[in-house]
Formats: sequence, structure tokens, C-alpha cells
Amino acid sequence: MSETEEAVAAEKESVPAADAVTPKVRRPKHWPKSSYDPHYDPVVDKGPGHNRDYAPTYWIGTAGTPPADDGPVSEDFDTDVAIIGSGYTGLSCAIHLAQNHGIEAVVLEANTVAWGCSTRNGGQAQISSGRLKRSEWIARWGVDVARRMHDEVTEAFEVFRELIGRDEIDCEPQEGGHLYLAHKPGAMPRLEKECALLNETFGYGSRILSRGEVHEKYVRDQEACGAMWEPDGTCIHAAKLAFGYLRLARKLGAKVHTGSPVLGWERVNGIHHLITPGGVVRAKSVALATAGYTPPGLNHVTRHRLMPILSNSIVTRPLEDDEKEACGFGTLSPLTDTRVLRHYYRMLPDGCVQIGSRSAVTGDDAENPKHLALLRAGLARKFPALEGIDLDYSWWGWVDVSHDMMPRIFCPDPGQSVFYAMGYGGNGVMYSAQAGRRMAQLVAGEESAAFDLPIFTSPLPSHGILTPFRRLGQRAMYYWYAFNDEKLGQKGRVQDEVPATDGGAGPSGGAGQ
Repeated sequence: MSETEEAVAAEKESVPAADAVTPKVRRPKHWPKSSYDPHYDPVVDKGPGHNRDYAPTYWIGTAGTPPADDGPVSEDFDTDVAIIGSGYTGLSCAIHLAQNHGIEAVVLEANTVAWGCSTRNGGQAQISSGRLKRSEWIARWGVDVARRMHDEVTEAFEVFRELIGRDEIDCEPQEGGHLYLAHKPGAMPRLEKECALLNETFGYGSRILSRGEVHEKYVRDQEACGAMWEPDGTCIHAAKLAFGYLRLARKLGAKVHTGSPVLGWERVNGIHHLITPGGVVRAKSVALATAGYTPPGLNHVTRHRLMPILSNSIVTRPLEDDEKEACGFGTLSPLTDTRVLRHYYRMLPDGCVQIGSRSAVTGDDAENPKHLALLRAGLARKFPALEGIDLDYSWWGWVDVSHDMMPRIFCPDPGQSVFYAMGYGGNGVMYSAQAGRRMAQLVAGEESAAFDLPIFTSPLPSHGILTPFRRLGQRAMYYWYAFNDEKLGQKGRVQDEVPATDGGAGPSGGAGQ
């Protein structure tokens, strides 16, 4: 047992019953930092650890020194609202509780600020929420609900833009829209159909681009057979965004306690008693913002309600001039392809290229070289000039995929005053700002017609008795997805000319943004 684990075990033994008086045991205010665990797995591990260091990501390596936080919990205390999780969602919730409702919340973080996917993602903000497209919203809920869902994510992007425009948040935003690139000819008809739907049903000015236009103005992705351009898309520096949220939340009065995992949770006389190694936090309401890192035993309302999926990411060394010319990046805005096991990629402001995709099924297999090799091969297919290029960074993180592919911001039982916001399916960079705001509204008791949507009125679904077999299904689906992505639909039309269904909208900004 490590020094930290022994300290945690000793403290767990000293934590009193939730209804006991303030303990006499003196709790340490500082805890030794634990090393990063590359094999952590939220499906099998009891929790995310205690005061663990960050994953070795590009974002952490280039963000500079993190801002000050409030350190570990070191005594018992009371608060109106406790937020568990200090990523984008938790910090946004704290910001909006203070800013809009006058509630100064306490944020509890097991490790370091934004330790989970908020510092392990690809830094892409897109106008989406969850994994489903607009056509799939219509198939599931009908046109009227789908239109209101579109209004919700449109508003969400404005909330996100307002936040990243604050003085406290310098996350290096690069706007220019989002390119959804057909990685094979068979993907173009689907993009054309979705583009027409966006324009005709939702009044959203997306546009189909030919392969030539993609290569000339945006990027020389050698797989691209054409693309759909969406007006809203921004790339950001993931850690600088999180650190900016931290600064703003604390400026507004929130407390952010790192190194404070919730080891036990009891409810006594209507008050939640959250037991941490350094003290018991007594809260009237609790908001859960733990996403793909949610411990199975944290609370029954979120137990096995998500399917954590690993996603790998790499960043190359800075490109030489001839490599830049070959890759032809004319934009710094978000790029994704049409694979189910999609690639998300971008040129970074310092001349490096970042690309990510799905990875191992389990934490134990995360370091298997084959996953890095697959990602390298994906990079080389798109940009042959980068085959074998040296890498500056390689990392992975757990994505919070819900079982029906859509997020939830929900209160399962108003009498219990427990809330959660999670399930973004890899599209949380933007929507987490709105999800945190919406969860703050729910916590504060605000009523709004905006909440009459399925993501606010229903819980995260469960796989029930199939839960123990989810990863067997995941392995099988990965084989099918890979076959579908790489073998099927290779015949078809490369989009050499722009069809008449583009809606007439042109790109905002232009090349080079």
C-alpha cells in the first residue's frame, strides 16, 4: 500500500458517523500528490483516486501553472450546495449558481482541478449535444421536439461564447465553423441529406463543400471526398478553458476543494453528509458533474447509467514548412470525419497537429501499443507527409456516453435534492457550459419552459440486467463499426461539384483563421 493509500485508509477509519459532532481527530490539510494512473478504469475501480496528478496531455504541458484553488477539505462544514466534480460542467454550475442565483457553492474534486476529460479532450466546440444527429432527433422525438432541441444547443453555443469572452478566461479560441468530412464516397449522400435537413427544417445555414473546395480552402485531408460545413465551430485550449472557469468561479465566491474525494455519502435529517478524507461536508443539495469518471458506488441515481469509452489523442511535433504545405491547413477550426469510430483533428496554433479517436475497451489495455499504432495510421491516411512523424504528446481519457446517446440534466427525486448533468458522448466542450447553467437553474428551483425537453425530463437510461455484459457488446460493436467504416461504402461519388442542396450559405471568416 502506498503512502497516500495508507493516509486515506487511516482517515476513513477516523471519519465519524454523519450525525456525530465535529471530530477531535486532527486532519491534515495537505496530502501527498499521487502519480497519474494510466490504467484507471471507472467501470471496475471504486473511485478516481485521491490527489492524483494530471494525465500527460498537451493541454497540461502548455497551459502554465494552474491557478490557485482552495486546497483539500480540512474540517467539517455546512454549505447550501455541494458540487462533485471540478471539470467544465461542475465549474460552470458553480459560476452560474453564484452569478445568477446568489449561491456560493462548494466544489469537491478527488484529484486536481479538471483532472478528468476536461483536460484530456480534443478542444473542439461544436453545435451538438450527445451523439445523435438532427435527423435522429426527429426519428426519436418528432420534428417539434427536435426543433426545440436545436434551439437549446444554439442557445448553448451563445452561452459558451459569452463565457469564453470573459476576462478571466483566455482559452485561445479559434473560430471558423466545423467541417464534417466524408472519409469515403459512400458517406457523401448522408451528408447531403443532413445538410438539406439542417437548412430546410431548422433554418441552419450549413453547406456542402466539394473535395476541391475542402482542399483549396480548409485542409488537404487525402481521405476527404467532400464535407459539410457548419457555421458554428470553435477550437480552444482545453486546460486554459478549465483554468479560466476555475478563476471565474472562485472570483464569484465559489470554493473549489481539490484532493477531496467523496468516500461516503449519507443523508441525515434531509441533509447530505459527504465524507471526504479531511472532513464531512454537509449540504442541502448535491450536484453531480463527474461524467465518465463517475464511481459506481457514488450514488444509486448514477450507478451504471453511463458507458465510459476510452478515447486516444496524440499531438505531433511542430510541422516543418514543407509538411505544412503538404497538409494544407487553411483553418484552425474543428475537423471531424464521418466514421462511427470517428477521428477528430485540428492544426494547433503552435504548428502541431492533434488527432484523436476511440481506443482500448479497458483501462488495463490502454497502454497497448496497437492503439497508438491505429491512431498513427489514421493520421498517415489523411496526411501521408506525416507518416512516422515524432510525437510530443500521447494520452487517453474516458468519454461519458449515455446508453441512448444523449445527455441528461436531471433531478431524479426533488425530495432528495440530488441533481446530475452528464452523458455528452464526446460533445461536452461546448454543451457542458450550458449543462452547468441548466443544472444551476434546477438546483436554485428556477422554472422555465426550456426544461420541457427529454434531456431534462427523463433519467439516464440503464442497461439493467445486461449491465455486466456491456463490454462484451462493446467489443463486438467495435469490430462491426471498424468494418463498416473502412470496408463498406467505398464505392460512390467523390463530391467534385457543390450540389444545389447547400442552402446557399457560405463559410464565415475564411481560410487561415
